[in-house]
Amino acid sequence: MDKIKLGDTTIEISPIGLGTVKFGRNEGVKYPQGFELPTDEELSELLTLAKSLGINMLDTAPAYGTSEQRLGKLLSDQRESWVIIGKAGEDFEDGKSSYNFTPDHFKRSLERSLKRLNTDYIDVLLIHSDGNDMDILSQETLIKTMHEFKEQGLVKAIGASTKTADGGIKALELMDVAMATYTMDYTEEKTVLDYALANNKGVILKKALSSGHNNNIEDAMRFAFSHKGVNGVIIGTINPAHLRQNIAYIT
Repeated sequence: MDKIKLGDTTIEISPIGLGTVKFGRNEGVKYPQGFELPTDEELSELLTLAKSLGINMLDTAPAYGTSEQRLGKLLSDQRESWVIIGKAGEDFEDGKSSYNFTPDHFKRSLERSLKRLNTDYIDVLLIHSDGNDMDILSQETLIKTMHEFKEQGLVKAIGASTKTADGGIKALELMDVAMATYTMDYTEEKTVLDYALANNKGVILKKALSSGHNNNIEDAMRFAFSHKGVNGVIIGTINPAHLRQNIAYIT
């Protein structure tokens, strides 16, 4: 797969990125079927396969259970081969999510993520929205803190994983990247993609396969990349065969 420049950043990503929720969390998730967490050996083999298929983008978050810790262990000798999309704002403990969007929490969260991931930088740090996008993005001190992370070299690019069209556009106005949702069944955030295309901003799609509820993978993938404002799509799988299928539909 040819790499794609993420908006106006210097980061180049594969069109498909590997989501890692299932690396570290199997409770409180919205997938149609339950699953066991994979072993370290299974994850190592999956990452090796992903890399061989041309994937270089990994999506993780503190809210994904032990995903960060496991990636830190598995990627210890190959950090430069991967673009890591990280997040801050949501944590998941004792079976439920909690949210904190204060600058102090973000500083602690980033420090914790760097330690867990065994790295000194994260490629893209996103605000992990709880849905109140505009309220969160109107916090000037939080946005300033995000930019300070970038200035300090702790992250290369900043943005937000949003849940509304207005929030996605606001994230792109203030920062570099938005993680948005855009599927055949949900097009309300198309304006985010339109804005990104017009202003050379980065957009990564989540839930392109409707969290596993869309079985028509070929059409879903084709639709996701039908908009030129899309730089990449995150696919969350721990199944090597599914990963190969997803890649086959865009190559």
